[in-house]
Parts: sequence; structure tokens; C-alpha cells
Amino acid sequence: MVINRPVLSLRIGRAIATTIAAIINPDNLKIEGFYCIDHQNRQRLIVLSQDIRDILPQGIVVNDEEVLTEPHELVRLEKILKINFDLMGKQVETTDKNKVGKVNDYAVDVQSMYIQKVYVSQSLLKSFTTGSLGIDRTQIVEITDKKIVINELEQKVRAQAGAVAV
Repeated sequence: MVINRPVLSLRIGRAIATTIAAIINPDNLKIEGFYCIDHQNRQRLIVLSQDIRDILPQGIVVNDEEVLTEPHELVRLEKILKINFDLMGKQVETTDKNKVGKVNDYAVDVQSMYIQKVYVSQSLLKSFTTGSLGIDRTQIVEITDKKIVINELEQKVRAQAGAVAV
């Protein structure tokens, strides 16, 4: 996870900001950028995904502080910024309205910045038997403000079993 990580400038060779939240497009689960706090004047700014050179264990690498942008300057992202979508803690249920759990983490392809997997913490009883559940982005049917709807879990298991038997 790259939240609460430094934004490192190649030009000056040190941290210029710290990430505080991901900006996620709920229509396609792409991370458009990150909110961050500028170390120089403590402003809340945005670093866009296309300005990220690399993601290292030490933090996010950018060319220099000029890539940090004020939110009001990003007209293209205005709608997504207003939504303020947060994936963490979002309720997950199946198309038949069976509750699966809540999102507790996600995995991102750092090349494309698309969320590939959503990890769901299940109820205490289910977590003893199955642990955390990983849901691939292809299983997601709908994303709303309150929940994520996925295909039935049993159908996927049956389909995989059928594929193995052939």
C-alpha cells in the first residue's frame, strides 16, 4: 500500500510530500492519483498517476515538486474528486444479496494503476474457516456508494471445478 508513504523527488533527492489517500475512479477502478501533504507548506495537493516514475518500498518517485497539483486545477478529474470514492470498508455482497464482508485491502497493477483484486474480510465465523477472500476485478458486477456487488461465489467454484474435470 502506498498510503502514508513519501513522495520522492528525483531532482532534489528527498521527500517532497506524503501520500494520504488514493483517488479511485469507481467506474473502472483505476487509481487516478493520490492526495498528499506537501512538506514545504503543508498544502493538500495531488500527484497524478501519470506523473509517477516508479513505486519503491521507500515511496513514490516523481521528477520534481512541479508535478504536485492543487485539486481545483484538475478540471478533468473534477467529477471523480467530488465523488470522493473510498474502497476501504465498502460492503461486498453477491448478486443474490448475500453479504460477503467488507473490503480491507486491494492489489494494484503498478504499470496500469488499475485495481486487480479486492480483499474482503468476512464475518468472524467465516474467517476461521476460509480466511480473507480475494475477489478479482472480473467478478465485480456493480459498484455503488454503499456496496460492491459481485457474481455468486459458488458459481465461480463450480465453473472452476468443471474446467478442471474436462
